Amino acid sequence: MKITNFISKKSIALDVHPSDKHEAIDMLIDLLMTAGAIRDREAVRRDVLAREAQGSTGLSDGLATPHAQDAAVKKAAISIMTVPEGVNFDSIDGKPARLLVLLAAPLKAGDAAMTEMGRLAVLLMDGDFRESLIRAKSAEEILKIIDEKEAARAKSEVPEISGESRIIAVTACPTGISSSFMAREALKNCAAKLGLNIRVEVYGAAGVYHSLTEEEIKNADVVIVAASKKVPISRFDGKKMIQTAVGTAIRKPEQLFERIKAGQAQVFHATEDDEPISSKIFKKIKSIFS
Repeated sequence: MKITNFISKKSIALDVHPSDKHEAIDMLIDLLMTAGAIRDREAVRRDVLAREAQGSTGLSDGLATPHAQDAAVKKAAISIMTVPEGVNFDSIDGKPARLLVLLAAPLKAGDAAMTEMGRLAVLLMDGDFRESLIRAKSAEEILKIIDEKEAARAKSEVPEISGESRIIAVTACPTGISSSFMAREALKNCAAKLGLNIRVEVYGAAGVYHSLTEEEIKNADVVIVAASKKVPISRFDGKKMIQTAVGTAIRKPEQLFERIKAGQAQVFHATEDDEPISSKIFKKIKSIFS
């Protein structure tokens, strides 16, 4: 399945002029309404704004990726707007957003849909790709640019090597639609520039991607946990660890590797609070019958 399978021509608007962030979000949602992807505009709006309250999805270099996962979404869908002069989106770098991409998914979105949304989020980290979308003159051109970029990425992507990294990582964001995948990409790219190999596990909306194996965890020297929601980390007991927000891994991945090099990773000692709920339940049942 391709990314563009989730983008209708009706959900693309070029050279628009929203007055502020809230109007921009309303326009993105209206595009999905027009495309028939959502059944309740206000419900989706509440979900998008709730996510924004956890931290702005206005990223950096003119990109904003608001998103929602709600029962009011009939099918996974993406709307795209270009705002050449920019709109204030409370972006983390203080710059106006010029390319706005709304990612919307049902509560029980399929794995394929969430994978494609995560893939688009990763592609959007490429500045040249973003600029080509902003300069596009038609919805057809937007779709063509995305198809070509996705195809080029598939040909050039180097398979990830398991079991050979001394640095492992986990990324997670509140909804698991975009930021967790972008953080993984940023960590991988930064590690490659430094001549390092890293394995990164992602907590996405549809589950866990690129899961770390017990052997990889055993062999790792350092663990990076870049998460803005609680994830199970008791399995990393005794490992040196750096914990940070998912946004830091996206914006400043080099700082995390500098901290590792400077010996700032601290040995992590797990507590009961770090265990997944399923493990706690299993232990409780075991204690009752033992």
